[in-house]
Amino acid sequence: MKLTEKASLNHALLISICTPQFKGNEAKESLAELSRLVTTLGFKVVGTQSQKQSSTQKVNVLGEGKLAEIAHLTGNKGVVEDESYGDYNIDDLFLDDIPSEDLDFACADVVVFDCDLTPSQLRNVENQLGVEVFDRTGIIIEIFSRHASTKTAKLQVEIARLNYVAPRLRETSCGDRERQMGKGAGETTLELNRRKVRDQLADLRRELVSVQVEMQGRRTQRADLFSVALVGYTNAGKSSMMRAITGSDVEGENKLFATLDTTVRALYPATQPRVLVSDTVGFIKKLPHDLVASFHSTLAEARDAALLLYVVDAADPSFRAQLDVVNEVLDEVGVEDSKKLLVLNKSDQLTVEQQQALMEEFPDAMMMSTRNPADIKKLHQYIIEVTHQGMIEDEIIVPYTANGIIGEIRSSMSVTKEEYEYEHVKLTVRAKAIDLEKLKKRMLNLE
Repeated sequence: MKLTEKASLNHALLISICTPQFKGNEAKESLAELSRLVTTLGFKVVGTQSQKQSSTQKVNVLGEGKLAEIAHLTGNKGVVEDESYGDYNIDDLFLDDIPSEDLDFACADVVVFDCDLTPSQLRNVENQLGVEVFDRTGIIIEIFSRHASTKTAKLQVEIARLNYVAPRLRETSCGDRERQMGKGAGETTLELNRRKVRDQLADLRRELVSVQVEMQGRRTQRADLFSVALVGYTNAGKSSMMRAITGSDVEGENKLFATLDTTVRALYPATQPRVLVSDTVGFIKKLPHDLVASFHSTLAEARDAALLLYVVDAADPSFRAQLDVVNEVLDEVGVEDSKKLLVLNKSDQLTVEQQQALMEEFPDAMMMSTRNPADIKKLHQYIIEVTHQGMIEDEIIVPYTANGIIGEIRSSMSVTKEEYEYEHVKLTVRAKAIDLEKLKKRMLNLE
């Protein structure tokens, strides 16, 4: 199953299933986030509904009365018995960003659940409503699929998409019992489709392994350089920060998952030694496990980084919960010992009082806005200071006959002093002890 982009699918009704474990503000914030997700796909959210249930695992995910009410809101296109509601009242979770005059419930032609649905639940609801029904995972995977641009990201997303599609093939093919002629005779269309998906997945995984080997090779080549990784919730401003501190043209958009491909750039203005900065894929609550698994290789940039900048949208009241999500995903991919800095981004959207309150709550964080050059300079200086931590100062004697060595030293170490003498150059450098040891061994071999 894959969402189409046809014009008729543009009015979405959002459904929240409130359980004892998922209710109140958490459910409301999650539904508001789902609204942003479907809006990213180009849909117009025309309303929301919720129902309390003990679990989302029931065969019928909605009660009969609620299902009939939603059928009325979607035009009674399915098999649910038509009932007259007269002046029906929607008193559930309204979204603050939907003007009341835009809430035209009767025109909804897509229903989206803010939870995962089993294939049979999807089939049952679609049959009863007569409109297309999607769950949260399906929406997120579709966004990833549309936004992936590099070969690596496309492979990772397609693997996740096919893993999502595979168990749902029965829902689209179970009525087709035609036998196939020729190769594969005796198999149903469903069985052939399943085998096709298995073969596709095998091919994609082999191709991804090959790409991952190349990615690991590039990371190995950069292993001696200090690396910084930007991590955080989607739409926290990571790409804008990346552009600001590297002088690059990395895309920064006010939409969810604008960046899926890890981008690596050098810190700007340039430093000695060079510092690399990587912008990683954004996270989101209930990120499908298959997507996390597929993006392990991409998130390796964060795992290998010496410094992690945890970027949050400080103007978003839910950023604390979002930060928990980021920590959970990073724990899952093995990020452990890197130095971390919490960056309270978008401070220009806060009052002075709000900024002060946040700094009292998070005294070790950095408050900033990517729109403020002074803040960017402050972050740049912080990165340089962290880079120099653990470095030691030493003198290196380089004979004039050692071609190319001085250039390599300048590119990989911080040169604080140069003295040109008769037969050699005496350099005072700051570098990591291990790098100095390697250099001295190399210099001995040149003698």
